[in-house]
Amino acid sequence: MDNNIFPNQSIKPIDTKINQKGNIEISGCDLVELAKEFKTPLYVMDKKTLLKMALDYKEAFSSYPKTKMLFASKALMTGAIAQILNSVGFGFDVVSMGEIYTLLNAKINLKNTSFNGNNKSIEELEFALDNDIDHISVDNFYELKILNEIAKNKNKVQKIHLRITPGIECHTHEYIQTGQLDSKFGFDLSMIDSAIELILNEYKNLNLVGLHAHIGSQIFETKVYEDAAKIVLEEIKRIKDKFNTELSEINLGGGLGITYTKEDNPPSVFEIAKIIINSINSNCERLNLEKPMLYIEPGRSLVCSAGVSLYTIGSIKEIENIRKYIAVDGGMADNPRPSMYSAKYSAEIANGKKENKPEVVTVAGKFCESGDILIKDIELNQPNSGDILCVYDTGAYCYSMSSNYNRVLKPAMVLIDDGKAKLIIKRQTLEQLVQNDVI
Repeated sequence: MDNNIFPNQSIKPIDTKINQKGNIEISGCDLVELAKEFKTPLYVMDKKTLLKMALDYKEAFSSYPKTKMLFASKALMTGAIAQILNSVGFGFDVVSMGEIYTLLNAKINLKNTSFNGNNKSIEELEFALDNDIDHISVDNFYELKILNEIAKNKNKVQKIHLRITPGIECHTHEYIQTGQLDSKFGFDLSMIDSAIELILNEYKNLNLVGLHAHIGSQIFETKVYEDAAKIVLEEIKRIKDKFNTELSEINLGGGLGITYTKEDNPPSVFEIAKIIINSINSNCERLNLEKPMLYIEPGRSLVCSAGVSLYTIGSIKEIENIRKYIAVDGGMADNPRPSMYSAKYSAEIANGKKENKPEVVTVAGKFCESGDILIKDIELNQPNSGDILCVYDTGAYCYSMSSNYNRVLKPAMVLIDDGKAKLIIKRQTLEQLVQNDVI
């Protein structure tokens, strides 16, 4: 990989090459050999690429010392991945009791964890408080009320942020926009005063310390980060003037885009860090505010480029003058994003070919849906039955969104590092598939 290219700007993981056998190799691991050993479909995560991106985030924001990094766990939550990120100082943005439990099971405490989400249950909130979560990003008036009651019953004062919708729309798929006014997430700006009045006058078991504004995902624009910081800080200034209380923390979310195909051109984390830090510094000076603690919560951009998925090609169907389909042994159950978002991916045949004879084909999944198409019209080199297909940039939202549709077993996941592969998610068994059936 070019040293001037950062992981989120590269389709392939660090140290991806063709080895002497002609096979694709990542971090010293032959992908064809991995497919033989662990079977397919298979999720593969490269530790080196993951750590490079994590350390880039920390370096990029190092000039603003009051920064905390939280991994948006919904992108990929496993015990092993959590431990790796925890080891380099990342906290976690969680959205469910299951994600919290995964952290606890990995022996990670919640001292640097934010609980986010638009409809947290009473059970989830109780579980979070029982395990001393650092703070909760409160999404609505209903949650304010029940969280105060829970905290009161437990004789606690719970630290909270208010999640707001800053009215910023990014040019991404509408399903992954979260900052625009018409959103299921958060308080819009007209609701904030009513929420603060409740907290100050009635909800004595809540301690409001900050605002949280997440503007979306797969963002390529840079000015939206500048605008988000400006809007949040102006709101903190307005709250200070009206309520005589200065909030000390802001969470600007994540959302940095990654390169799925050659058409994608995302900024680097260093570019957005500079924009965010400059915006905070200039706006704090302009508004006469103390510089707040800054939370950044990358998800996709942290883990996506580190991951690839391996499949075995099975049946091939050619419709003369229309299209050639190659079918793989996975599809929409292990990667629903193409079906949900029309997401695009890059891929290559992982096993070596003596000649280079590219042809345009469509990669179809094995599931009983016409829409189960992983990649439409991609150029691959001589795809044949039995070949191993490597799909790049599947580290985010593939395993975490996977299902048992058609009662197909969920794939395994391996972590690769310096020529070694370690199983970090076991392949699901038939016995596990039916273990919750009641007959």
